[in-house]
Amino acid sequence: MCLMVDLSGAQALEKPGDKVVLTLSGQINRVNEGKTAAFSLLMLSRLPQHTVFTKSPWYPAGAEFTGPLLRDVLRAVGGQGKTITAYALNDYKTEIPLEDALKYDVILARLMNGQAMAVRDKGPLFVVYPFDAVAELRTQVYYNRSAWQVNRLHIH
Repeated sequence: MCLMVDLSGAQALEKPGDKVVLTLSGQINRVNEGKTAAFSLLMLSRLPQHTVFTKSPWYPAGAEFTGPLLRDVLRAVGGQGKTITAYALNDYKTEIPLEDALKYDVILARLMNGQAMAVRDKGPLFVVYPFDAVAELRTQVYYNRSAWQVNRLHIH
């Protein structure tokens, strides 16, 4: 089964005016740099923003994360497929079923506790699942999908 993100109401993808922090590739319909879609932090901040407070193995006392929903980022580029491979600056990679982005409010966090995240603090982008809100997500499978220092997403 191939999942498709609803594209209704989507606009043309602008070009980043400042530093690119995220590049999307693969099965996407909207590009702004060759066959890829490049986003700056400013572009990501212009997407609808969501905030979740959640505990995790990395923040056992909990932290507040803010950013666009992963599904909104996919919608912005017309992403379709079954799987998202998230790549981090340190070459870590993890597979995220596209279904996760549709089923759960997975955030591509750009802020933690209201502050931009430096690379040393898991930034600039962190895939955050709503662990406190959905008990079934509190497993190693979903913790492994919560990549930080994310700089690339490949949809296939």
